[in-house]
Amino acid sequence: MGWVIGVVALVVVIASYVTWTAGRVDRLHLRAASAGRALDSQLVRRAAAAAVLAEHELAGDPAGADLYAAARAALDAREDDREASENDLTRMLRKQALDPQEPNGAAVIAASRRVALARQMHTDLVRGALASRERPLVRLLRLNRKHARPSYFDIDDPTLSAV
Repeated sequence: MGWVIGVVALVVVIASYVTWTAGRVDRLHLRAASAGRALDSQLVRRAAAAAVLAEHELAGDPAGADLYAAARAALDAREDDREASENDLTRMLRKQALDPQEPNGAAVIAASRRVALARQMHTDLVRGALASRERPLVRLLRLNRKHARPSYFDIDDPTLSAV
């Protein structure tokens, strides 16, 4: 009779561990997806701020036209081209002399800092989700099959320095 209780206790412990692991995998994937949406939101904000800067501050300047084109390309980019267009926008913003005393310049600098923070959080959460997918129990029981494999968003460091 004692061995039956031991087997039942062992089954309960194993089932609890598998359930906890499945919940952790789900949470990590949901957090990575949420961080991806937050990063996307911050990238859109930065592109919009850059477009406003190009329209108002750099009107008539050829660099302003290039910056506006890069910002519009980043806003209108498809999923496949998003990283390249964001990198182009980052390079264009680095060429600009941004004055933190001007409202539009300060908005672009602040948006770039938020993009850097959102990108770091997204990278950390994707790393955690990918690590959870590689655990032997998760692969054996295929606990990650309902989640798409998260991917990194590889862009240049978007932090800008003021003049």
